[in-house]
Amino acid sequence: MKFNVLTLFPDMVMDSLNHSIIGKAMEKGIIQVNSINFRDFSDSKHNSVDDYPYGGGAGMVIQAQPVLDAYEDLVKKEGTSRLIYLTPQGKTFNQAMAEEFAQADQLTFLCGHYEGVDERIIDSIVTDEVSIGDFVLTGGEMAVVLIIDAVARLIPGVLKNNSSSEHESFHDYLLEYPQYSRPEVFKGMRVPKVLLSGHHKNIEIWRREQSLLRTHKKRPDLLPHANLTESDKQFLKKYCNYDVNML
Repeated sequence: MKFNVLTLFPDMVMDSLNHSIIGKAMEKGIIQVNSINFRDFSDSKHNSVDDYPYGGGAGMVIQAQPVLDAYEDLVKKEGTSRLIYLTPQGKTFNQAMAEEFAQADQLTFLCGHYEGVDERIIDSIVTDEVSIGDFVLTGGEMAVVLIIDAVARLIPGVLKNNSSSEHESFHDYLLEYPQYSRPEVFKGMRVPKVLLSGHHKNIEIWRREQSLLRTHKKRPDLLPHANLTESDKQFLKKYCNYDVNML
């Protein structure tokens, strides 16, 4: 899968991704990240990419010309793809969106700066406006890194164990169960006995119940969206006093 990033700070994107699991996936060619500085496409004598907003106001606005020319050059080389603009006004990114994005062969991201981008950029080439939360950053680069990481780990071969992403937080709208490793006892705290039993069915049941308990305690808003069995519902009713009629 290929990720293209239109940005004023390509090193910020690449330096963040060239490590750990994502960095190794790039080395192996499982994913590709193409970071493009749209300042290189400015037709200004001084390579400027921003100007004062029409109508007045504080700050500067990224001009349409360098971004549109950079995108058109990319299309000539790589073909068209979804263009995702990172903005606080966008739809909030979540695991379901990551799974949807992971189905694509190629995605292109646009990192805004200053007071945003000329609206004509959004009108002409942007297909998706995405936010990572209700707060404002100085630029879109860190948000892009976050999204690429979340999407890339869903690509087959990126994780050593491809089943890892099937048993983690937000899969099926449930939080992941607790995890433990050696030693068996640490400062008086013991690993739950069921995990030491070797009884795989009991371990599976325990993990499912722990996921239900955690989700109810920490993110009850997720439960109405989860794919729950009748046993799950009865467990929530009995141990969490949860009103299953809400499901």
